[in-house]
Amino acid sequence: MSTHPIVEARDVVLSFGETPALRGADISAAPGEILAVMGPSGSGKSTLLHCLAGILLPASGEIRFDGRRVDTMNETQRSTLRRDRFGFVFQFGQLVPELTAEENVALPLLLGGARRPAALTKARSWFERLGLGGLEHRRSGELSGGQAQRVALARSLVTAPEVLFADEPTGSLDSLTGEQVMDLLVTTAREQGTTVILVTHEPRVAAYADREVIVRDGRVNAYVPEGVGP
Repeated sequence: MSTHPIVEARDVVLSFGETPALRGADISAAPGEILAVMGPSGSGKSTLLHCLAGILLPASGEIRFDGRRVDTMNETQRSTLRRDRFGFVFQFGQLVPELTAEENVALPLLLGGARRPAALTKARSWFERLGLGGLEHRRSGELSGGQAQRVALARSLVTAPEVLFADEPTGSLDSLTGEQVMDLLVTTAREQGTTVILVTHEPRVAAYADREVIVRDGRVNAYVPEGVGP
């Protein structure tokens, strides 16, 4: 695994009105690394993820991806970056309800200019792989929470993104289903060499990562297990 960061934040500051969210946050992830970002609610961990992904722009500091400044890109450039090189999984999947499961998975390919038959063929290849065989034509309302989240996971990985941003991907699932989703996420990311930035407040989810950091009061600290240290 390369030690040169593929994505990083340097001294990032961001407030929402008078409320500070990030107060000089620094974080980096190497290519192929799975990094867990932990912290209590309101600590700034999701805000930090959104800055790394170019969804939010910091008031000051730098966001870099593959050596390039993301925070100085215009909205069109950042949208292209998110479409072509990033993947996203959120707590509730956020599937498009009007589309079938296979159409949801194919969506990033279609947005990237792929022809519909080719995009759907590639999307279908994920269903057996993720234990979803036979569900290709169901809509989100006809799927269980775990099934919908696995469809969302396939959608996030179908383009083989360089970085996958996962914000509480098991937060709406029971423990067993959450473990199944994390097993699939980690296995597939390893196979594709995808870097994963995983926001979670659950230690059992963070345990899947190569490394953990803690966000507290808008700053990032190295994770130190209980009972370790002076």
